[in-house]
Amino acid sequence: MQRENSASARRVLGVVGRSGSGKTTLLEYLVTQLAEQGRKINIVKHSHHDIELEPPSKDSARLRRAGAAEVMIASPYRFAVIRELRGAEEPGMEEQLSRLAPADLTLIEGFKTWPMPKLEVFRRSVGQTPLYLDDGSIVAVASDEARPAELPASVVWLDLNHPEQVLAWLSERLNNF
Repeated sequence: MQRENSASARRVLGVVGRSGSGKTTLLEYLVTQLAEQGRKINIVKHSHHDIELEPPSKDSARLRRAGAAEVMIASPYRFAVIRELRGAEEPGMEEQLSRLAPADLTLIEGFKTWPMPKLEVFRRSVGQTPLYLDDGSIVAVASDEARPAELPASVVWLDLNHPEQVLAWLSERLNNF
């Protein structure tokens, strides 16, 4: 594998948090703003559920079910590659990143245990404990509450109610890569 395809050569940031904390809403804002600045942003969204990307009656779905290992759906507007795992282990993050085109930043939602710098979206109102208590790879937390006194000084605390603050932090981080 060439270096430019490896995660170490890519600018990646995990965006983690409990279900319902606002990860997708924050990501949507960040991607919109960064794209408007002319930055190319990739997203890897992990799901624990089955993914149905096309109606079952479409030719591509029929061919996939017939046994094709991969199906590419292509149009003048976009394309997608669907790979059937058929019982094989889910590909690791390195392999998944190697399939993406180069970008200024790849934001990864999910893959909480993968070793990468992470931004946690935390809302106590979701009713669960924060991830930053047990994950040393969290470099920043966007929350709707005040910074806790016990948080290590190395972790940046951002106001989730002011997403422009998160954008400014992320832009500064991108400029220093």
